Amino acid sequence: MRRRSAGGGGGEWMEASGPGRARRGRRRARAAGSPLSRAAVVLLLSAFVARASSSVGYLIRLPRGFRLTQDTVKIVGSSNFPVKVYVMLHQKSPHVLCVTQRLRNSELIDPSFQWHGPKGKIISENSTTQVTSTGSLIFQNFEEGMSGVYTCFLEYKPTVEEIVKNLQLKYVIYAYREPHYYYQFTARYHAAPCNSIYNISFEKKLLQILSKLVLDLSCEVSLLKSECHHVKMQRAGLQNELFFTFSVSSLDTEKGPKPCADHNCESSKRLSKAKNLIERFFNQQVEVLGRRAEPLPEIYYIEGTLQMVWINRCFPGYGMNTLKHPKCPECCVICSPGSYNPRDGTHCLQCNSSLVYGAKVCL
Repeated sequence: MRRRSAGGGGGEWMEASGPGRARRGRRRARAAGSPLSRAAVVLLLSAFVARASSSVGYLIRLPRGFRLTQDTVKIVGSSNFPVKVYVMLHQKSPHVLCVTQRLRNSELIDPSFQWHGPKGKIISENSTTQVTSTGSLIFQNFEEGMSGVYTCFLEYKPTVEEIVKNLQLKYVIYAYREPHYYYQFTARYHAAPCNSIYNISFEKKLLQILSKLVLDLSCEVSLLKSECHHVKMQRAGLQNELFFTFSVSSLDTEKGPKPCADHNCESSKRLSKAKNLIERFFNQQVEVLGRRAEPLPEIYYIEGTLQMVWINRCFPGYGMNTLKHPKCPECCVICSPGSYNPRDGTHCLQCNSSLVYGAKVCL
């Protein structure tokens, strides 16, 4: 089941999954027997441990004598409308040219270029921004505060005999970043009395084992919620159950080192492997308990209760909007370029005000 929110500016996209390979079966009723001790809980769980778009722009035909490389992606302007440019946060931008497509294929006599951005006139070169001799605007390390409207003023002569012509080109440059996506799991366990210390001890040990399962994949497990409830069974009495909700996410950071450079080490692939390990862990609990001859322990996994949801969210101040940003539909684009305020998140309010299909809410 897939669901997209219709909230403006952004939100979340979910893909719901069943309990994996574990079949939903009947719940195992609490059997008579001695309560499971701390050591037995650790022993039971330990037995199951198993080790386990680039910047978007318009591609232009280059003049003779130039070779197209990954570093020469160039974007031209339009005299009819502002051109949108998307630059990944903390990355180098494509070359933003101060010409239209028509002028790019023409000779310009004595051209003069001048760029203005959200903070005023841009000098020819500084530590983060560069204007080349041919008028191209390049960002070396794009930051959130650099987003906004950029205008280039071009003066040139079509021929030596003609008078000087003027042209003004506008670009709206947006910072964007990869979405934050993770798996969210829920599972239920038959429990000791809700005020028992055994439940707390079990919860800690369970999280340790799950974290160890996915550690080699550079993923982490975080407990989102743990609650103990009294559940009235069908045609039976009350029993205590633990409701666990936890997430599995990648340890990647945008500025930090990547776990590895191989294609199989992408966050989505590693998260998929982590999901499979966790599903297998819960399936093994069902198999071991099914072969158990002695009475069931006091704390055990209830077969068929493992559920998983894939969550894809943008970070605060960013959102996905396929209508507003058709050139970058899967990007988490900054909501209000040129007015970013990380303290109050004012631009995120603007992001949430537009109700469009396929948009994702800011957090």
